[in-house]
This record gives sequence, C-alpha cells and structure tokens, in this order.
Amino acid sequence: MLIGRRYRLKLDFGQAAYAERTAGICRAVWNAALDQRRAAAQLNRGRTEDRAVWPSFASQCRELAQAKRTEPWLGEAPSHCLQQTLRDLDKACRQHGVWRVRWRGKRRWEPSFRFPDATQIGEARRLGRHLGAVRLPKLGNVRFRWSRPLAGTVRNVTVQRDGRHWHITFCVENHLAESAPNGQPPVGIDRGVVIPVAASDGQCFEGVGMRPGEQRRLGHLQRRLAHQRKGSNRRRRTVRAIGRVYERVRNRRADFCHQTAHTLTTEHGLVVVEDLRVKHMTASAKGTVVEWHGRKNGCGIIAVPAAYTSQTCSVCGHVAAESRESQARFCCQACGHQAKADVNAAQNILALGLRASGRGGVGVGPPMKRQPPEREVARAAD
Repeated sequence: MLIGRRYRLKLDFGQAAYAERTAGICRAVWNAALDQRRAAAQLNRGRTEDRAVWPSFASQCRELAQAKRTEPWLGEAPSHCLQQTLRDLDKACRQHGVWRVRWRGKRRWEPSFRFPDATQIGEARRLGRHLGAVRLPKLGNVRFRWSRPLAGTVRNVTVQRDGRHWHITFCVENHLAESAPNGQPPVGIDRGVVIPVAASDGQCFEGVGMRPGEQRRLGHLQRRLAHQRKGSNRRRRTVRAIGRVYERVRNRRADFCHQTAHTLTTEHGLVVVEDLRVKHMTASAKGTVVEWHGRKNGCGIIAVPAAYTSQTCSVCGHVAAESRESQARFCCQACGHQAKADVNAAQNILALGLRASGRGGVGVGPPMKRQPPEREVARAAD
C-alpha cells in the first residue's frame, strides 16, 4: 500500500534559493509544453483523426533535451524533475483535455518539484530525536523535522513550499495490503458549518477555526494594508504577515480533519456520509480525507443522498420543513420527537446508509437504484 510521509524541511539560504529556482524552471517547462499542446489542438481542428498530430510525452522530452543546448538555465534543474513535469502534464491532458489544464502562475501556484527515481535519492537517516536528513540530487544533504518513521521503501520524493515553509513528502511502499474490516458498529455523520461534524450516536466534533487573537491581528494587518502603497516593501511585509495568519488557521483545520477522520474510522466499521459536492461549497475542501483513513483502518465509506435528511424525523419518518425550528433544534410536528438537529440528520443518514449497504453499495459510492429519501427513512425507522 502506498502512503505519504510529509515532513518540514530545514533548508539553508542557498538550498532554499535553489529549490525556488528549480520550481520556477519546472513551472516554465509546464507552461511551455502546455502552450505547445494547445497550439497543436488548434491546428488539428477540422482534421480527421488519422491526420491529426499531437505532441506526446516522448516527443516533448526530446525537444526539452534539444532546448537545453540553447537555453543553459534549463540545465540548472535536475533533468528527471523536468521530465516528471512533462509526465504530469501528459497525464493531466489525457484525463481532462488541454483546455481544462491550467497554467501555473507565479502567485497562484505553490512551487514544487518531484524526484521520481528513488535510486538517485540517498537513504533517509535519523540524526537525532526530532531531526532527519536525506541526500537529494543537486540539493545535497537536506535536513527535515523527523516527526514519525518512514515505515517502508521510498518510491519517490516531492519537495513543495507551502506558505513560508518548505516540506518534503516521501511516497512510501509499506508492503501491507489494505486493512480488513474492523467489525465496529456503523455511524452516520452530518456535516455543517456551525458544527463541522455531528455523529448519529450523539457525538459532535467542533473544530477550531480562527481564534479571537488571530481575528484581531488579521483586522489590524488588513487595515494597515489598505493604507500602504502598492509595490512597496512595507506592503510586501504586511502581505507575508497576513499569509502567516491564514497558514496557521489552515494547518489547524487540516489537523482537525485528519484527527476526526481517524477517530471515526477506528471506532466504526461503516461511516455513512452525505453525497455533497463539498468542493463547490469551499475553495479547497475535496472530501477525500475520510476515504483515505477508511482504507487504512478497515472502515467502509458510503455516500447517500442528502435531500430531506434535515427535515425528516428519525423516529416516525415524517417530513416537514417546520420541524427544523432552528439551526440547532429539531421538533417533529407529527410525533413530537425532539433532538439536536444535526444529530437527527445524522441518524437519518445512517438509516439510508444501512438500507443502501443491503443493496451492495458499501465502499463504492451511492447505489444506482434509489427510492425517494423520505420513503427510505420511513422504512428504516420501521
């Protein structure tokens, strides 16, 4: 099973500058190769399939080798990092098409590059209790914060800058199969804004977002930014300070997501979630954290339709919008059942998931054959 191990790098000034330059060269190669593929797509319009000419990964690698003779700056970056960039672009264009693949802008793209050949990477060794080191081509020996063991064979290495800090990610093969079902009881979860995760057993997981001190700090920095001249050094320092505030909040939220997903998948054998388009609601959430932890901990994940789950009584199955008296309180208009609104919705989600799992929908997404949500909840309650 392939797993990722991410550590914070401790680069010196020269190593950080070289990493930034290497990432910039990879970005330039990506953009140039993407432009070439888009130009070929325009030329192939109106042509039959047998007459169309498309750039391939192999042809672009050959052109990259020729370009190094006239552009010396391309030779500053490791060649296999540039080839991996072309391979990633080829995969993206095959999956999404050349017009849906985006340019890598200098400001909207986090600098990164990958070493795909593990034989050219030195063995990661532990230097102290919280310090490790590894040798990377042209970067030399780099140190990183040893927070946990690798526990496997390194397949490739990715170096990426996230905000202020550089991180190194080892793709590790741990030679273990996916975990067998753990045999724990099932649970349904309802995701929200006020309460991020509410479970059908009554447990609520409340995340910690931006703290009051950080809100005051952010407001002070934003007011300062509004009065500073664009392009000035003071404005750049203020922008970096604002980025540090958001970085702490982002790390805190990511930690909450992973810890909550780990708790749910270790204490339960089946987690039923709503089939929500989470990435349409937030700018960065993808909704895949619980799926990864489920494969790791032997817990099945199933998604069910979210329609009417917040308006349906988990006891009698009555559906009414008036039963949701407020964001936090649910009171059924038919039987008088009272409960936390999010917990009641989670119980409805669990009922739908148990019925769906009986039709073979566990672990593969929502089943194809569905009944109206209110009918499924009512039958599960019976």
